[in-house]
Amino acid sequence: MTIVRQISGFVIRDILRSRWSIANTMFFAIATAGLFYLQADSARVAVSISSLSLVFIPLISLIYTAMYYYNSRDFIELILTQPIGRRSVFLGLLLGILISLVAGFITGIGIPYVILGSSDWTDISAVIAVIVIAIALSSIFAALALVAATRCDDRGKGLAVILGMWLVAAVLYDGLVLAAATALAEYPMETPLLIASLANPVDLSRVLFLVHSDMAALMGYTGAVFIRFFDQPIGLVVATVSLLAWFAAPVWYGLRRFNLKDF
Repeated sequence: MTIVRQISGFVIRDILRSRWSIANTMFFAIATAGLFYLQADSARVAVSISSLSLVFIPLISLIYTAMYYYNSRDFIELILTQPIGRRSVFLGLLLGILISLVAGFITGIGIPYVILGSSDWTDISAVIAVIVIAIALSSIFAALALVAATRCDDRGKGLAVILGMWLVAAVLYDGLVLAAATALAEYPMETPLLIASLANPVDLSRVLFLVHSDMAALMGYTGAVFIRFFDQPIGLVVATVSLLAWFAAPVWYGLRRFNLKDF
């Protein structure tokens, strides 16, 4: 774990010095301040930020993780010449990138909320829910990006793969589910749609926010159908375990690919 901490610490310092880290933080800070300017209600601002997070957190996590990996190939190869396990290198990279992404998001939304937001516990809990969503999505899509970058040595091909992941998960998925449900409306669809919602971490994150905040504004199609299930303790457990599986599976597979990769 000492090696993992050292590598992640180097990655964090390297990322925090980059202009992209500053741009990421400023994007969320400006977006949050702008939402407060348009509407003073902290709860409504949390809903809007959650909507932004469901779209932009996966995209930012995918692109930034993959680009950092490709730009750090020489650094990775240098580390691997030392008596350091590949598992430690992979986990150090992932942990450093993830901490940097989450810190940028929390700083970006946190400063405007401290200055402009309400101190009411309901509003604070909504912000905490948004942060939980950001951590979950950042973890999952950063891990997926490392898997794609490890498999695809060509930068263009790797970026095409991760953009395809984002397009399907954040943009096309709900539309495809809605089209399938409409076409098969004559049949009982609750169980297939439940499975479909578990198969997309973006949908799962949306449902968890809805259950926590009880705001229907973010309710996508699958969330609208299954809010009764996820509002129960067993539903919340199923959603949480599914998100953990979405993170653990690419980390496990990425470790295998990284151990076998010929640098």
